[in-house]
Amino acid sequence: MPQLMILIVAIAIIFIVLSIILSFIPVGLWITAFFSGVRVGIFTLVGMRFRRVQPSRIVNPMIKATKAGLDLDIDNLEGHYLAGGDVNSVVNALIAAQRAEINLEFERAAAIDLAGRNVLEAVQVSVNPKVIETPKISAVAKDGIEVMVKARVTVRANIDRLVGGAGEETIIARVGEGIVTTVGSSDSHKDVLENPDSISRTVLEKGLDAGTAFEILSIDIADIDVGRNIGAELQTDQAEADKRIAQAKAEERRAMAVAKEQEMKATVEEMKAKVVEAEAEVPRAMATALREGKIGVMDYYKLQNILADTGMRESISRLSKDDEKGEGKDLMK
Repeated sequence: MPQLMILIVAIAIIFIVLSIILSFIPVGLWITAFFSGVRVGIFTLVGMRFRRVQPSRIVNPMIKATKAGLDLDIDNLEGHYLAGGDVNSVVNALIAAQRAEINLEFERAAAIDLAGRNVLEAVQVSVNPKVIETPKISAVAKDGIEVMVKARVTVRANIDRLVGGAGEETIIARVGEGIVTTVGSSDSHKDVLENPDSISRTVLEKGLDAGTAFEILSIDIADIDVGRNIGAELQTDQAEADKRIAQAKAEERRAMAVAKEQEMKATVEEMKAKVVEAEAEVPRAMATALREGKIGVMDYYKLQNILADTGMRESISRLSKDDEKGEGKDLMK
């Protein structure tokens, strides 16, 4: 019994050790690679473990590339993986480029992938052009009418300019700029509606794909709508602004006139006060003159008669003027 227990323990220990070794050494992956025609040493796979590289992320793409007829170096694949690249995507892109007869080297594909672009999608767009649809772009013709234009831009990826080239946003911005320029140079919005292809021709002639990662194949106008009358709105706003300015100036003149009127009223009241003050001094002066003997009593009465006669004449004159106004009104009737 003791010998049997020792045997069982020994077998268990051997099984555990073998499991640990087999889990650390990817023997199954090595066998798969061997029968797939990929020559990779078992110690190379062990070295990947020590370098914290998942061997399957390198060996499986290598098997795929070998079966597709590509001659790749496993060290290059491992280096790209350690740099943070997507090895599987790069290999798929190389296979797609080979099938499409596009000249794409591994170093170029790896640089595109590390630049943050989807290299496989780039190859696919190079083979099968994609359509970029712009949002509705507002432009105003010379007659002041707003035109809303939506365009579809057919582009093909330019492999040589994928690294450092501008993206789709730049294409959309440049096309929008070209549309605004073309519509703005048109004498009437009717010209744009009658010949929408003029926008496409003008925009294409500007070479908008320069410095981008794409090659523009065509620009098609998908939709044109007539918007607001911007010119009339601007004229209305200008007229309203002029009206407000005129009103402000009129109010300023009115305020100045009111102030002037108040000033004149104050002057008149001051003059009236002086007249009243002067009139109040007349009786005193008369009394003083009588006491001092400078005028006699008869002179005083003559002066009173003159004042009464003057008052009577003014009353008769006012009555005559009122009668003339009354006759004039009767004649008008």
